Amino acid sequence: MELGAIFLVSAVLVVVGMYLYMPFLSRSRRLSITEMHEVSALKAERDRVINALQELDFDFKLGKIPAEDYPEQRADLLKKGADILRKLDELEPKLEATRNVETRIEKAAAAKRADTSSSASGLSDEDIEAMLAARRKQHKSKSAGFCPSCGKPVLAADNFCPLCGKSLK
Repeated sequence: MELGAIFLVSAVLVVVGMYLYMPFLSRSRRLSITEMHEVSALKAERDRVINALQELDFDFKLGKIPAEDYPEQRADLLKKGADILRKLDELEPKLEATRNVETRIEKAAAAKRADTSSSASGLSDEDIEAMLAARRKQHKSKSAGFCPSCGKPVLAADNFCPLCGKSLK
């Protein structure tokens, strides 16, 4: 066999080897199914914490929560939300690591508050009761997170996952 043919075959083998090894060199990391389920569960928990913060603020404005208990409960929820966001940041490398976690959860809670913000002062008891009834009705149709089995979004009123049928209670 000629020397040129040997070099050509070895060059082709090197190129094919590099082509086959290329996916292992790429830095983009795809999430496995278990990681996707964990991310889904963390996002659902984040939504629950944001809803709890919103309800805590709403109850405080209505006077249902004493002023001395409110800061402690709010700080606990913010800490829990910050821990969840840190875990999400570890699992989703696409998120910016430099963002302040507490600021992010405050912004999310403020955005949710802005949807239902209205001054409670000067309202009659009937108006407040009507607002509470509307909020309860709205809350029943809100997403309760994701199915732990298949990851499909589920509503708070669902007892079973609409996709896979797994019990949610």
